[in-house]
Amino acid sequence: PISTKMSLTTPTPAPGDTYKGWLFKWTNYIKGYQRRWFVLSNGLLSYYRTQAEMGHTCRGTINLATANIAVEDSCNFVISNGGTQTYHLKASSEVERQRWITALELAKAKAFRMQAESDDSGDDSTPPAAGQGAGSRNSEVQSTLRTLGSKVEDLSTCNDLIAKHGSALQRSLSELEGVRLGGETSEKIRQVTERATLFRITSNAMINACRDFLALAQAHSKRWQKALQAEREQRVRLEETLEQLAKQHNHLERAFRGATVLPPSQSPVPGKGDVSDEDEENEFFDACEDVQEFITVPADPKYHRSVFTLDEQSLASNPDSPQSQEVVPVRKRRSRIPDKPNYSLNLWSIMKNCIGKELSKIPMPVNFNEPLSMLQRLSEDLEYYELLDRGAKCQSSLEQMCYVAAFTVSSYSTTVHRTGKPFNPLLGETFELDRVQESGYRSLCEQVSHHPPAAAHHAISERGWTLRQEIALASKFRGKYLSIMPLGSIHCIFEKSNNHYTWKKVTTTVHNIIVGKLWIDQSGEIDVVNHRTGDRCHLKFAPYSYFSRDVARKVTGVVTDKDGKAHYVLSGTWDEKMECSRVMQSSRGGENGADGRQKTVYQTLKAKELWRKTPLP
Repeated sequence: PISTKMSLTTPTPAPGDTYKGWLFKWTNYIKGYQRRWFVLSNGLLSYYRTQAEMGHTCRGTINLATANIAVEDSCNFVISNGGTQTYHLKASSEVERQRWITALELAKAKAFRMQAESDDSGDDSTPPAAGQGAGSRNSEVQSTLRTLGSKVEDLSTCNDLIAKHGSALQRSLSELEGVRLGGETSEKIRQVTERATLFRITSNAMINACRDFLALAQAHSKRWQKALQAEREQRVRLEETLEQLAKQHNHLERAFRGATVLPPSQSPVPGKGDVSDEDEENEFFDACEDVQEFITVPADPKYHRSVFTLDEQSLASNPDSPQSQEVVPVRKRRSRIPDKPNYSLNLWSIMKNCIGKELSKIPMPVNFNEPLSMLQRLSEDLEYYELLDRGAKCQSSLEQMCYVAAFTVSSYSTTVHRTGKPFNPLLGETFELDRVQESGYRSLCEQVSHHPPAAAHHAISERGWTLRQEIALASKFRGKYLSIMPLGSIHCIFEKSNNHYTWKKVTTTVHNIIVGKLWIDQSGEIDVVNHRTGDRCHLKFAPYSYFSRDVARKVTGVVTDKDGKAHYVLSGTWDEKMECSRVMQSSRGGENGADGRQKTVYQTLKAKELWRKTPLP
């Protein structure tokens, strides 16, 4: 009666089927074990508070491919993935527990195989070629072999379980023979009944797996024979073709070497072996002394057309002629980058365990990244280098300070549209940006630390300035938003005046990490200091507020001398433009600020535009 009731309330687990039922899960020392609804499907064990929650709220999921299943006693068992997830579970009886153990072991074996197959899928896949029919046959054979291998693994798992349950049943029968009649006998009979029930469940699973394997083997045996024969014939044809190609290649090499006319500077060195059919490998040439005599032609066919229109004979005879200098084509730049792929992700399932962690230790999906490294992104700070060029020409250090301050703001201009995360560079990786010809500066970045990530940046300009910075990031994920706090200082030195400026960057906040559209805000304060004169510019990046009437992304600043007297007032936004106005007079008055102190009122001349963002390509 017990076994009949159990088999009616819970379905018999079969390999690959969804398995559902009630189990008791340990929550904490106050509530103890709580009844939860568990669902086993596709190698994942999920649980819900009730069956009604299955459509919308999953309380937790564990992947069985990397999980460890351990039995504690007659009704309790533990599932752990070796990390942060561990489920302490209890079934209503030993039979019920063993049903779950059987289903979990089968699902674990299948999930492990699927994971291994997905890792090896790149090696198993056949690239499209001229013989696509053979490729499709090969993929079909591989798919069938994987399916049969899966069935064999199911049979092996069921065999182990049958052996285990059979030995347990045998022990119970042996114990039953040595006891006398009474209450102990009835308890042993109940155990034997439970063991027999478990044995029947596992045997049914074994029989089903054997039936599936036999049906597949019968259905595909003839198809395998034909596919294997076709593969053998195709392999023979390929070997013959490769042999012919090797002979033709060898013949062409000999013909090419015999027809090549060497320039005088590249003639074989006398006495060191001339080119001959008997010794083709011993060729000796003089090292070239003038690199500019040689013209590098890119492999792209569209460049070859422009090169082949020239008179090659005249170029070979006179490589230093003006005509030969025009051979090198100008690299054609692309006009736009491809659109970002739009893939839907369950971000909360990825990041719910990362709250409070450093950004460098959070595993991010690859389509969160933009196709740049952090070193390339760092080099974009020099996009508005013209501000430093104009600052280098200034006679007044206070006016020069205005341009430096505008340059610090301009480095944030593209971040309003750039919600992607750059890729982390490798330790020792470098990125060089050489724009001396068109812009007069050259930049070099290097990744100097891996954990914590840090980069060094150095830029030097022929127009009288040098910029260097060391960048490290401290970050915290707060659930709804991500805060990124740049560490390190930025130095700018002007050669003519020897003015040395330093400043630090403000905090970047990425909002709507989990729900909604991502958007970025910059907030904080920057002090730009001239260490030679004592001049200072205090910039304030106002954080976005839904209730504020100010312009969004507003930046304000005041340029003062070493005595604290204000000379210029800066205003604008970090994503559009910055202006400066010369101060004629300042006074305290007006309404109080947020800190209770009176605001300073400046009387200024007409504003002058320092920087305006150029349209994005």
